[in-house]
Amino acid sequence: MSLQPFTDYLLLEKNYSTLTINAYENDLKGFSSFLEDEYETKDINQVNYSQIRSWIVFLVEKELSNRSINRKISSLNTYYKFLLKTGDITLNPLAKHKALKTSKKVQVPFSEQEIKTVLDDLEFDNSFEGARDRSIIELFYSTGIRRIELVDLKLTSVNFQNKTLKVLGKRNKERIVPLLESTVKSMQTYLKFRAELSNVEDSSFLFLTKKGIKIYETLVYRIINDYFSKASSKVKKSPHILRHSFATHLLNQGADLNAVKELLGHSSLAATQVYTHNSIAELKKVHVNAHPRSKK
Repeated sequence: MSLQPFTDYLLLEKNYSTLTINAYENDLKGFSSFLEDEYETKDINQVNYSQIRSWIVFLVEKELSNRSINRKISSLNTYYKFLLKTGDITLNPLAKHKALKTSKKVQVPFSEQEIKTVLDDLEFDNSFEGARDRSIIELFYSTGIRRIELVDLKLTSVNFQNKTLKVLGKRNKERIVPLLESTVKSMQTYLKFRAELSNVEDSSFLFLTKKGIKIYETLVYRIINDYFSKASSKVKKSPHILRHSFATHLLNQGADLNAVKELLGHSSLAATQVYTHNSIAELKKVHVNAHPRSKK
């Protein structure tokens, strides 16, 4: 079984990232290994739905979450749709499959005070790492970019004259995001320290480690988690929560939903609307306090 035509399709036609393609590939190889162990075959092209159901039961028994299982089945479904398209199969065994029920996770954003505490009250070292970490936090909160988008930023992505940032989003979709004056200043401070680094290997990338290589996703996560652990008691403290906070705080201040959608790089409003639950709460407060018929 060769997955090369499928991965080429995801890369060239669907414009999926290498990370996403690897996830698809791992899911399919996992199913293939299961078939070999349980049914003495590796050929996932020739399976029936009962075999897939057996895999689902196997995954449940391994205590994977319904969300994770649904993702794996979605990878398999995408593969079978590809095989239908190429004429390798005539029937998708997952055609009538219904996803497992999942509970909706409410992502709790940082409060404006928590972000103020990190940026205004905590001390950042007067060093390369201190300047870099502050710049990263400012950039996340002022632009709402994704973690992988920040990791992939180039020096040429920043236009200091126009105070804009060129971001390469999902499926290689490019967008221009405005930069706040405070963000520009923190980036310029970081770049002064960056210029003093010796042995820079990945010189084209904006954010580097102190060893001069391109910053990586786990380090970015650790930076956010470390600083916000000093200011917030929330369970999850991640770059995505900063993105969530960016969107929620803009909406709370009356920003247009379509404008927030464009800033976030979403392809549809539906994806942006998950951030509106907090702004609705704010609207309710305004409504109950301002409406003449409201009971005081």
